[in-house]
Amino acid sequence: MKLFKQYRFGFDFWGLLLFLLMMLPNFIWFAVPAPNDILRADSVTPVVDAIGSVFQVLTVACLCFVIHKDRSKLRFSTLIIATIICVAIYYIGWILYYTANVNPIVIFLLTLPPCLAFILFAADRKNLPAVVFATVFTVCHCIFGVVNFVG
Repeated sequence: MKLFKQYRFGFDFWGLLLFLLMMLPNFIWFAVPAPNDILRADSVTPVVDAIGSVFQVLTVACLCFVIHKDRSKLRFSTLIIATIICVAIYYIGWILYYTANVNPIVIFLLTLPPCLAFILFAADRKNLPAVVFATVFTVCHCIFGVVNFVG
């Protein structure tokens, strides 16, 4: 129970901003299909996808609304810099995807960096529930990417 006493409910603008930055390419993708758009194919991992979606929602909820009482102000720590790098790599993956470069490396760039960005940001904010939920989401997201598009 001591673990739960370290947290309070609140609002983290930076957690919401990270989520929106990660979703921006997806919003574009929903509206504007890519030239070789393999991501629109039916998934062969619907159960893993459903579990991943639940844990993604839990991750985002924790990033936005669960605050560690002893966290410091947001600054350019090593973890935040690594988060920013993961976001940049993810965007590079989308640029490659939209230039019809669809291969296992691009799928990797669309799968792992966004998850790592959530984990690194949560770790910087001392948000253990978000780290745990994001880790499960990462496993599901990687299974989805590998089984559907690489394997």
